[in-house]
Amino acid sequence: MTVFTPPLDEMRFVLRALAEVESLARLPSLAHATPDLLDAALEEAGKFAAEVLAPLNAVGDRHGAVLENGVVRTAPGFKAAYEKFREGGWMGVVFPEAYGGQDLPWTLNTALADLWNAANTTFELCPLLTQGAVEALLHHGSEEQKGLYATRLIAGTWTAAMCLTEPQAGTDLGALRTRAEPRDGHFRLFGQKIFVTFGDHDMAENIVHLVLARLPDAPPGTRGISLFLVPKYLPEPDGRLGLRNDWRILKLEQKVGIHASPTCVVSYGESEGAVGFLVGEPNRGLASMFTMMNNARLAVGHEGLGLSERAFQAALTYAKGRIQGRIDGRPVPIAAYPDVRRMLVRMRAQIAAMRALCYWTASFVDRAARAAEPGERHRASERVALLTPIVKAWCTDLAQEITHAAIQVHGGMGFVEETGVAQHWRDARILPIYEGTNGIQALDLVGRKLAIADGRLPWELVGELRLDLETVPGELRLVLREALERLEAATRYVQAADEEHRGAAAAAYLRLFGHTLGGFLLARGARAALAGAEGGSTWPGLARFWCAHVLPETLGLLASVLAGAEGLEPALLEG
Repeated sequence: MTVFTPPLDEMRFVLRALAEVESLARLPSLAHATPDLLDAALEEAGKFAAEVLAPLNAVGDRHGAVLENGVVRTAPGFKAAYEKFREGGWMGVVFPEAYGGQDLPWTLNTALADLWNAANTTFELCPLLTQGAVEALLHHGSEEQKGLYATRLIAGTWTAAMCLTEPQAGTDLGALRTRAEPRDGHFRLFGQKIFVTFGDHDMAENIVHLVLARLPDAPPGTRGISLFLVPKYLPEPDGRLGLRNDWRILKLEQKVGIHASPTCVVSYGESEGAVGFLVGEPNRGLASMFTMMNNARLAVGHEGLGLSERAFQAALTYAKGRIQGRIDGRPVPIAAYPDVRRMLVRMRAQIAAMRALCYWTASFVDRAARAAEPGERHRASERVALLTPIVKAWCTDLAQEITHAAIQVHGGMGFVEETGVAQHWRDARILPIYEGTNGIQALDLVGRKLAIADGRLPWELVGELRLDLETVPGELRLVLREALERLEAATRYVQAADEEHRGAAAAAYLRLFGHTLGGFLLARGARAALAGAEGGSTWPGLARFWCAHVLPETLGLLASVLAGAEGLEPALLEG
């Protein structure tokens, strides 16, 4: 089992120097979110993550979730840990007090997710999906649904799952076949969903499925999808649990990683039909579900951050303690060798850039929801839209690299399960697939996000980064300026390209965007550290490393972007 020490000083530095969390307390309805309160929450969360969740990570990997006689049971210790999580009020940190929440910033919740994921990503999957469901209900549900469902999800007595995928319809949701028939003031659902994370378990008294299905008169394709609440137990108006609903778990998927997370195949309506309740307007379900999905896309990026932190800590501890070879006649740990240091410093710099991007993006989520001026809220929401595919795809791509490097640092010991480091690599492998593969995120960035507001969103960000060149440490400016010019050239290309060339360039463009933005955020952190901000002593060095070893990669990425679809002839796949 790998150890986990909450990196609280690093997290506080990023919250203050880059997310400017102290300014959030000046937003309407956030005056109570003082730095002292946020620090106290981080402190308690760090204890819970290290003492309760982290020790269960390897347990969950070994035992997994199991399906026995139709009942899904989580790994030993998970149910008790969830009860402590629920009692601590962690599920409702960001939600309105009117529904039982604490009305604290999403920026804080992002830092908490950083801790939960580093300690135990499979555990965090359950709160992640429940919080996304609450978001969907608060935006699209009726007052009755908010009062009955959202309050109990926020309290954590109930949890939620997202039910989109079907065997014949993966990314193409327009091909789904689950149907909803109106009966007696509600609906009866019939069909099957796969890949339903925490679709059933023994940690909460009720599990609520948010299910996409078609009404009898629905138009074809995605325009004919509606969203339904389909609880495991049908609640009475006062919340007491009534009859068992007509859905069951057919099987749990056997997966490469995240063994403790029950990934369910669900059958609806094997008898009279599963009772469901419409959320929002008929045939507008995809728009409602995207509220939950966009929340989840950011959250999956946070999973990549947390898993990377855990893997890095394991690699660093091992490298400092593994004595091998001699330098100047003295035995030394492998951390003394330049190539091992290269891997470790790269991991640390990547994690710092990821954390900066995740927390900084979360600050715009808060401003989009709470800023006093409508114009400021709108600008912040546009910034979140632009950054969401980068948070999701870039952070989870880096998680593949970091967890891979952690195994490499361990050498042969990393390839055996005994050390526990391989689990992080296996668990991380799902992240580029979750919530729209990273290829889809890249297409979303170049196809939809760069087209918003006549294409001005990336250029507004570029303008802000250009201003940074005047104030970041001077030794970083030349490389940052060159990287920014490459991002500008790449953006001009993809905005002008046809669909074929834009699609071929998408993945390289997203990576170039992430590398460049990561460099500027590290430079901002270096600037703050040099100005005396506490907790950022490593940031000037990490920024120098990024400029020397990572940003040069943007030269090759630009070449790949500009090549477009060259060399991708379909004939190469024949014969």
